[in-house]
Order: sequence, then C-alpha cells, then structure tokens
Amino acid sequence: MQTIQINNQHAIGADEPCFIIAEIGINHNGSVDTALKLIDEAAKAGANAVKFQKRTPEICTPRDQWEIMRDTPWGRMSYIEYRYKVEFGEKEYALINEFAAEKNIIWFASCWDEPSVDFLEKFNPAMYKVASASLTDIDLLKKKKATGKPLILSTGMSTMDEIFYAVDEIGTDNIMIAHSTSAYPCPLDQLNLKMIPELQKLFPKVPIGYSGHETGLATTVAAVVMGARFIERHFTIDRAMWGSDQAASVEPQGMARLVKDIRDIEASFGDGVKKVYDSEIGQRQKLRRVKEAKVVVNS
Repeated sequence: MQTIQINNQHAIGADEPCFIIAEIGINHNGSVDTALKLIDEAAKAGANAVKFQKRTPEICTPRDQWEIMRDTPWGRMSYIEYRYKVEFGEKEYALINEFAAEKNIIWFASCWDEPSVDFLEKFNPAMYKVASASLTDIDLLKKKKATGKPLILSTGMSTMDEIFYAVDEIGTDNIMIAHSTSAYPCPLDQLNLKMIPELQKLFPKVPIGYSGHETGLATTVAAVVMGARFIERHFTIDRAMWGSDQAASVEPQGMARLVKDIRDIEASFGDGVKKVYDSEIGQRQKLRRVKEAKVVVNS
C-alpha cells in the first residue's frame, strides 16, 4: 500500500495512524463565524482535518430546480438563491485558510465542478475529495488529479463498475478510496463495512477509508478495526441546527470521544507477536503452578 503525504504534516497508509476528518460541508449554513467555530472545535477534539464543500451554484443546480421555492433560515426564497447563501467566496476562504493554519489543522474541500477547483487552488488546500455524486464525472476527477494534490474518491451511490472505471481513468497514484453509503442518516444494516477489506483486496496499493453518515460512533470505530486508514464524519455544533446533513453529524463532544476511541483502539492493536509483558510477570510468578513448559517447534 502506498503512503500518502498530506502537507508534510500527516501520512495516510498501512503503518500510519488513522487520519480523522471532520466534515463541515455546508453545516456552517453560510456563516463564516460558525465555520471558524467548527474548525476550532474539530482541532480541540483532535481531528486531523476539516473538509468543506464548494460549488458553483448555476453549474451544480439543475435548471429546472432554480425557481423552486423553499423555506430557509433567511426566509422563503428560490432554491438557486439558497445555494448562493451557503457558498463562501474569497474573503471567507481566506479566513478559513488563515484560521486553520493557526489551529494547526488541515483543511480541504470536495469541489462539485471544475471552476470550483480553480477557485480553491488560490488557497492551496492540502488535498481534494471527489463526492460520491461526482464519481462518474471523469473530467472533474482529472481536473483534481492534475493539481498534484492527494485525492479521495468517495463511493456512495456507486456500482463496482463505476468505481473501477473512475480508478482506471485517473490511476492509483496519490489517491485514496472511501467506502460510503449515501443515505442521511444511514440505516445500520446498509453500512456494509465488510466492503472496507474487500476494497483493500481489489485496490491493494490504495489506502481505503470510510465516510460515514450513520448516527452513533461505534460503527465508525468498527470501520477502523476493519482496516479503514482514514475516516470522515459530518461535524456540527448542534444537530438541531437547520440543514439536511445535521441529523447525521457528530457534535464536538462526540467527535472528541470518537478520536479518543480510535486512538485507544490503535494503541491496543500491538504488533501481533506473542510475548510476556512486564505487567504480567508478577501474576505469572504468583499464579502459574507448573513453571516450565516443553518447547514445541512448529513445523
């Protein structure tokens, strides 16, 4: 398995700690103050990175949906107006870039269209992600790959043929693949965590991770046990906030617990070599009645 370097701060690979991503997405609801607070809380929780989403609304929003009216935190407005309300511009991303550096946490984004890649390149993000919805947009994948940045491919709502095709088109160098199921929140019986080791068999050179949209934390920890080299969970200040991703998100206290549980699990893995630890010697001397055992050499 290749090891992916992230800004010379972290590495993602077989012998590296799990890389933990707090997915802010659009849970900031268009407020840069909320975005900065989320970055701060993610850093405090011990996450390695935060991720945003970037769209050009008139490209990413189907034309027949532009004028559909909907209720929003800013009142009733057309869907295209709403899409602009939750997008950040240069001023906001400059603040995000500066604040993340101050907090020593990686930031990056999933761009949903090619102009958004050009936009974010101004800020030199550490890496990129391809959202599950964009996996079949090969031109977009190639645009991101051409930046030379590490690239995560998310595989929700995708067939194996689509995954193979995407990887064939852009190659395996400097990419990672995230197993995912695109349901918000996702029922536990549809998480299909056994796909993590299966994807690793199919793409042995590529670090495999997990992007989860379930409620609760135990299954995300289980994903790490099953071999996920990076994990991503949606992150919010309060799940009761307005927005479609909030219900499947983790709050700050939960993110801190998730990070701790993952690090505890990693500490427990050991090296797979059976030994008698110093902590066992007292018990061994006190409780073992037969002191010597025959040595059996395995053939």
